[in-house]
Amino acid sequence: MEPSAFVEAERQQHGLLAKIERHILLWLVTRIPSWVKVDHLTLLGLTALCGAGLGYYFSRWNSLYLHLVNCCLFINWLADSLDGTLARHRHQERPRYGFYVDHIIDAFGVLFLLGGLAFSGYMTKEVAWAVLAVYYLLCINIYLTTYTMGKFQISLWSFSPTELRLLLGIGNIVLFYRPEARIFEATYLLFDAGGAVAILLMFVVLILSIIRNTRRLYQLERLP
Repeated sequence: MEPSAFVEAERQQHGLLAKIERHILLWLVTRIPSWVKVDHLTLLGLTALCGAGLGYYFSRWNSLYLHLVNCCLFINWLADSLDGTLARHRHQERPRYGFYVDHIIDAFGVLFLLGGLAFSGYMTKEVAWAVLAVYYLLCINIYLTTYTMGKFQISLWSFSPTELRLLLGIGNIVLFYRPEARIFEATYLLFDAGGAVAILLMFVVLILSIIRNTRRLYQLERLP
């Protein structure tokens, strides 16, 4: 395929913090040294998620490592958000390469993150793997939507990866002081309760999106 034949999907970003984030990124991108390349930021984002996973793993023995997790989440946000912005600022866009590499790296990064959480003792393995499975299903749906409709949904229901990182960071702070939650006279791990809510919400979003996309595609390609 010739580069000119490729049409990049329309990016849809409606996150709660999208406007503020955009201003911050545009301010930062003009101050990045020339020796820092887009691929450097992409690899830094992956390294940060791996570090967050290790932070969760080591927090099993020392809860202070939860602060390392939050530091790594911040670095991941910075690197992951800046790589595409930097590419556009320098007119070095590689839409196919960038889309593929960014999202395959994200897939491995989330695996490391939730893998560390699964062995942290703050979330049971079953809940962690269930969160991962539903997250992957949601990603598959987003990528199929991108291919079939030409629209790349970065955010869902006003939540983008930025808001999710922020929620997880706040959860880590609460976790540091209170690792358990009491619900209806029963005690659960705080992140098990949060994970169950996340699974339910992601699954609802997934099903609604599948129904909506299927109806749209059926109308677009209705048989005579």
